[in-house]
Amino acid sequence: AGRGYICGEETAMLEGLEGRKCMPRFKPPFPAVQGLFGKPTVVNNVETLAGVPYIIKEGPEAFRRFGTEKSPGTKIFSISGPVQKAGNYEFPLGISLGRLIDAAGGVRAGSRVKAILPGGSSVPMLSADHLDLRLDYETVKAAGSQLGTAGIILIDEAVCIVKAAVILSQFYFEESCGKCTPCREGTYWIFQTLSRIENGGGRTDDLGTLLGVCRGISGTTLCALGDTAVLPIMSSVELFREEYEYHIRNKECPARGMEHKALYTTIMGGP
Repeated sequence: AGRGYICGEETAMLEGLEGRKCMPRFKPPFPAVQGLFGKPTVVNNVETLAGVPYIIKEGPEAFRRFGTEKSPGTKIFSISGPVQKAGNYEFPLGISLGRLIDAAGGVRAGSRVKAILPGGSSVPMLSADHLDLRLDYETVKAAGSQLGTAGIILIDEAVCIVKAAVILSQFYFEESCGKCTPCREGTYWIFQTLSRIENGGGRTDDLGTLLGVCRGISGTTLCALGDTAVLPIMSSVELFREEYEYHIRNKECPARGMEHKALYTTIMGGP
């Protein structure tokens, strides 16, 4: 029935369980009203269910002693990028990003963090000014991003932001199920435009066009893939516009690092 990224979307997952291709359903009706085989269905992720036994055994107040008032409990934080020990770490919500980096062995010698994706690849980028950000849902949102899955991706100074955007856009272009036109066509044009800029063929009007395509996708898709695919791209232009303009003006990349393959592996899961 499919095994791609889109199969994690709750209605696409239900389609797969019913033996069809994993593609999002029109909503409403929502799964809680009409879900698996037409029956009311509640879809939870494994991390949510993993907290249930502790709450039943120890009580909700014991669970709320972890985390913050509005973001109680613990979270599995996945951290990757230029750290010594990339991996999964369970901490109470509200831990600082700096402490999480320390738990992962610190930033590798000779590396410096340029940008942060605090909630997986589908959230707005933050700058290195947020290295001490408190990791709970409200604080990350107030900083201009989303905690999401807490899959924290650190981007090294050696990495070209335009190249990073190409990698991100390639992932979402390839993983789009193609059911709705804005996502199917929009992610394609984002990837093509970014690739052309990165390869030295950028034009002065490309950034305006790129942002226009992103805005055209936002809020028009069946599921969240298209909506969230544009967030790291738009924020990268906002935070690092000078790198894009350098590419377009000089027809070359200002970064000469060799970190692109590592970033590709983090985002795409490839070799």
